[in-house]
Amino acid sequence: MAARCGGMWRLPRCPLLIRTVPAARRTGSERRLSSKPQTPQICIVGSGPAGFYTAQHLLKHHTQAVVDIYEKLPVPFGLVRFGVAPDHPEVKNVINTFTQTARSERCNFIGNVTVGADVTVEELQRAYHAVVLSYGAEDKRELGIPGEQLQGVYSARDFVGWYNGLPDNRHLFPDLSSETAVILGQGNVALDIARMLLSPLELLRKTDVTEPSLEALSQSRVKKVWLIGRRGPLQVAFTIKELREMLNLPGTRPVNDPSDFQGLGDVLKDLPRPRKRLTELLLKSVEPPGEKEAARRAQCQREWGLRFLRSPVAVIPGDDGKRAAGVRLSVTRLEGSGDKAVAVPTGETEDIPCGLILSSIGYRSVPICPDVPFLPKQGIIPNTMGRVHGAPGLYCSGWVKRGPTGVITTTMTDSFDTAQALLEDVKSGALNSSDPRAGASAIRELLLLRGVQSVSFSDWEKIDAVETAQGEKVGKPREKILDTEEMLQVASR
Repeated sequence: MAARCGGMWRLPRCPLLIRTVPAARRTGSERRLSSKPQTPQICIVGSGPAGFYTAQHLLKHHTQAVVDIYEKLPVPFGLVRFGVAPDHPEVKNVINTFTQTARSERCNFIGNVTVGADVTVEELQRAYHAVVLSYGAEDKRELGIPGEQLQGVYSARDFVGWYNGLPDNRHLFPDLSSETAVILGQGNVALDIARMLLSPLELLRKTDVTEPSLEALSQSRVKKVWLIGRRGPLQVAFTIKELREMLNLPGTRPVNDPSDFQGLGDVLKDLPRPRKRLTELLLKSVEPPGEKEAARRAQCQREWGLRFLRSPVAVIPGDDGKRAAGVRLSVTRLEGSGDKAVAVPTGETEDIPCGLILSSIGYRSVPICPDVPFLPKQGIIPNTMGRVHGAPGLYCSGWVKRGPTGVITTTMTDSFDTAQALLEDVKSGALNSSDPRAGASAIRELLLLRGVQSVSFSDWEKIDAVETAQGEKVGKPREKILDTEEMLQVASR
């Protein structure tokens, strides 16, 4: 949960009261509410890509709708800010579009509010005609193997949050003293982490990676990174762009085993185009390099490689029993083919000595409150086209709707679908927007009573200005504020 202002206290939750506000004092959404009682008052929980894309579609296709976006942190944009790799600034350009949405006169950003703690979903439902849950996948998947809690073992989520400035992870202080690191997983996040561990510092210094992370990486002794997958080359989850970046990373060389790719050339013609292009690039990575490339690789001090048909079964402790000294892998074989292939243990095992282990096996959503339906095994809210089952007026979009898969464009399409379903319900009368709802005014009143300092989008812009100014001093796009208390102090100036 985001930190709150020191010394502020909270009152018990009380029922929402819709008060009559004198005409002279009515502003913003209250003024729209009084003059147009049929105006849909909609709130979105979560200000990541799913939340903003949902808001964008609603505002574009309903000229009267008022949309309020609630966020537990004092800063918006979710995984665009805290999940996208620092050396991928072009992906973060979507923030410009989100900013236009947030500046709409019919949109409010309300940050530093944890739904489920500071305000309940039930209270939001009483204040709004519709509530859209877009809070993403906030937890990490556990490996579920012995030794997982040893020092030197980290989740990809925490590690990415650390170098991207997520306040919850600013005290992670990962131990980078081992020469060998193992990343369990072969998706884009795994390659992002490998790049961060192996990239030359002069490249990282031009990004928005946090200063404490830069300092730690400057002292890193990591020289080799293994990326482990339980299946084969035809099942890797990363994309061609990320693989090409790894192959071209200055100062590093691939050390893939050609025997792992035998026979792939024979099946290329039968592969779907994206998988075919990716596999062709994988095959190229194990071809004998030309003279120029061979000379370059000979000078590289760092290396990385993909290991296939391996699944972690235990983290091996060191002599002190407290620190990780290696990882034990089960050797697997595939049953089936393509994306449906299943890894089956063979009974053999293999140990890799290492002092740094990063688990990149995915994210998972968690229930927001007991009253909202949730499928724990799938990690999603049960829904049809974003309509939450058994809960009229409640919707969901993004990872909490479909699971933590896909890229930002996938989330955009998914969020547009939810927003369209909501608008269809308004048009058909399935969602009754004729009765007036107090919207943000009622929730802000509750937050005030409970001592919660909310953050507006203009408040965020104060934080943004400070971060970019600090970044300019050292030649970076921004220097992120890592502490929520400091964010709130800047926002309240």
